[in-house]
Amino acid sequence: MLQNMTEGEPLKLILPFMVPLLIGNVFQQLYNIADVVIVGRTIGVEALAAVGSVTPLFMMTMVLTIGLSNGCTVVTGQRYGAGDMEGMRRSIGTCTVLSVMFTLLIMVVFHLIIDPALVLMNIPPELLADAKAYVMIIVDGLFAMMGYNLLSGIMRSLGDSKTPLYFLIVSSIVNIALALFFIMVLGWGVPGSAVALVIAQAISAILCLAYIYRRFPQLHISRKDFRLDGPEVWAHLRMGLPMAVQFSVLGVGIIVLQAVCNKFGGQQIAGFTAATRVEQMALQPMISSGIAMAVFTAQNYGARRFDRIREAVRKCSMLSFGFSAFAALCMFLFGEHIIGIFMENPGPEVMEAAHLYILYTVPVYFFLSQIFIYRNACQGMGIGLVPMLSGFIELIMRSGAAIYLSEAFGYIGACVASPISWISCALFVFCSYRYFVNLLEKQYRA
Repeated sequence: MLQNMTEGEPLKLILPFMVPLLIGNVFQQLYNIADVVIVGRTIGVEALAAVGSVTPLFMMTMVLTIGLSNGCTVVTGQRYGAGDMEGMRRSIGTCTVLSVMFTLLIMVVFHLIIDPALVLMNIPPELLADAKAYVMIIVDGLFAMMGYNLLSGIMRSLGDSKTPLYFLIVSSIVNIALALFFIMVLGWGVPGSAVALVIAQAISAILCLAYIYRRFPQLHISRKDFRLDGPEVWAHLRMGLPMAVQFSVLGVGIIVLQAVCNKFGGQQIAGFTAATRVEQMALQPMISSGIAMAVFTAQNYGARRFDRIREAVRKCSMLSFGFSAFAALCMFLFGEHIIGIFMENPGPEVMEAAHLYILYTVPVYFFLSQIFIYRNACQGMGIGLVPMLSGFIELIMRSGAAIYLSEAFGYIGACVASPISWISCALFVFCSYRYFVNLLEKQYRA
């Protein structure tokens, strides 16, 4: 069901929209967590380390597709908020063509750079074969990932966050079942986990497409909507590219951090991998509130309702603070116990590596929670420069801290890299939001 967010109390609109997003994001994380748990418990710590060692490359493919699709569909949401249905359909057609072109480009680039990238990431030789097989299967199935992210992004930009959730739940269950079958029955090892992931993503994309075709005739696009013209392409690229660049820059920072961790050996890689997986699950309420903020802001920006944008940002900021406190408490109390799920009888070195990461990152979750709110508010208003620059700030701070502090303090130095980048980025996006919301409101009043 499509939803207009330009009327009504903001928080009463955002919360019902956010809950399906949260559940959907949790299930999306289950893709990765299920793979890691199944690999770690059925094959062993080395297999877990192999998957973990190339996780940033897999995450890079995912965030690139999410960045472009989410950025481009901001335009779709703005036109829907403005009541421009013809423009909305043109936006969907343009998003589709740009997504296909972008996906092909990513696939070609990854095939060209994969071998030197694996060398630069300091992956131990005994993990190299499984690590490469895992990431390249996912790259070759990238159209499935882009398809789901684009179609679900279109539905969310128009206020429907529930339908993508239902399909994601189905595909998550399929992913777990297939991974178990491919690994335990067929004996495909680590590559079997990647094949299961691609098939499950393809199923979710097909379900989204079928649902849109049957239930929403106003979203049906014709051949003319696929025609690209300069102004239309630029309207989407000016939002999609900065988001893709922002996400890719964040991915590079994570790759650098993983490369630093890979130098410390398989036990530390396994502990770091398990801790970051648990962390991603704990952060989902903050991430979901940020996505809801972008959709709400885009529709109200299209309607020129800056008063509603300010109110929503203020209330969601406080809400996200509560989420960050809850996530921090859960990580402190249960993080190490949950990590034990990933491996059978994890050694003391693995648990110590996981514990250190939790110890140094949890206290600064508040700053991370605010990044999601203010960065997505800027994105929704069409200010693509802010998310992109915030990504570069995170890259510089995370990479610099990881490289230099790990030389001085070892693995602990790598653990504090992300908190340093979160604090720096939070201050930047907060100041940027305050500046641009005032500037844009004055421009439209003049």
